[in-house]
Amino acid sequence: MLSRVADNLYWMSRYLERAEHTARLLDVQLGLILESGQEAGDGRWLRLVQCLGITAKPPSAEDHSRLIHWLAFDASSRSSIVSAISVARENARQVREMISSEMWEQVNRMYHEARALSAGGYQDRDPQDFLQTVITGSHLFRGLLAATMNHGEGWQFIRLGRYIERAGLVSTLLDVHFREYLPDGQSEIDQGDHLEWIGLLKSFTAFEAYCKVYTAELRAGRIAEFLLLNREFPHSVRYAVDNIQIALEKLPEGASTQGSSRLHRLSGRLQASLNFSQMDEILADGLSTYLADVQRQCIQIHHVLHQVYIDYPIETAIEA
Repeated sequence: MLSRVADNLYWMSRYLERAEHTARLLDVQLGLILESGQEAGDGRWLRLVQCLGITAKPPSAEDHSRLIHWLAFDASSRSSIVSAISVARENARQVREMISSEMWEQVNRMYHEARALSAGGYQDRDPQDFLQTVITGSHLFRGLLAATMNHGEGWQFIRLGRYIERAGLVSTLLDVHFREYLPDGQSEIDQGDHLEWIGLLKSFTAFEAYCKVYTAELRAGRIAEFLLLNREFPHSVRYAVDNIQIALEKLPEGASTQGSSRLHRLSGRLQASLNFSQMDEILADGLSTYLADVQRQCIQIHHVLHQVYIDYPIETAIEA
C-alpha cells in the first residue's frame, strides 16, 4: 500500500474518533449541569479542556456558551468537533478509491451537517442534538466500515488510527479525573462527588457495562480497573491496545525490518503491561505515573508506525 494512502486512512480514523470523543464529553458535561446546577460548572469546563489534551488557550470557562461554541462549532479552532470532522473528511476525500462509497457518503454527510451548524445554524438548536448527531454518525461510519470495506491493509490502518487515538484519550481522561477527585492516595469516593464518577463512566458509555460487572456500587479502584484493564469493554485502554497489536500483526513487514521489529516490541510491551498488571499494584505505585507511561508508549508507537510505513526514506524502500 502507498504510504500516502496509509497516512490518509490512519488520520481519517483518528480524527473521527477524536470528534466522537469530544462530542460524548460535551454531552455528558451538559447533562451534569442539568442535574447538579451551575455551581461546579466552571471547574468541570476547565477539566474538560484538560481531558481533551487541548494546549490552545480556550475562552473563559465562565462563558459557557462561548466555550461550547469553541469546542463544538468553531471552524477556526483546531480543537473543535467541526474541525476534526473537516480534517477526517479531507483525508477520506484523498483516498475515495480505497474506501466504500457508503463510507464516503457518511463522512461527507457529517461534514456538511457540521459546517452548516458552524456557519450559524447551531444558534437555534439544542447543542446536545448536534452532539448526538456526531456520536450516532460516528457509530454509523464504523458499522459501514465493518460491513462494506475489505478487511485488508487499509482497514488495518483505520483500525490502528482509531485505537491509538482511543488509548491516548481514555488514559488522559482517567488521569485528569483521578488526580482531581482522588488525590494524595485517597481511595474512597466522596459522596458529594458521586455524580462526577457517574459522569466519568458515561463519558465512555460505560455506566451500564460497569454495573453489569460490578453492580451499581461505585468504587474508584473498580472504575479504574474497568476502564484501564478490562479486556472485553470497547472503550478500555487494554481493549484498544489489544486491537493495536492485532492490527500490527496483520500488516506486512514495513520498509525497515529493524523498524518493524521495534514497532512490535513497543506494542507487545504495552500489551503485556496491561494484560499482567494488577490494579492494586498500579494504585500503590501511582495511577498517574502508570497512565503517563501508557500515553508515552502510545506516542512512541505512533512515531515508529510512521517511520516504518509512512515517513521512511525512499532508499530504505528500494533496499527492501
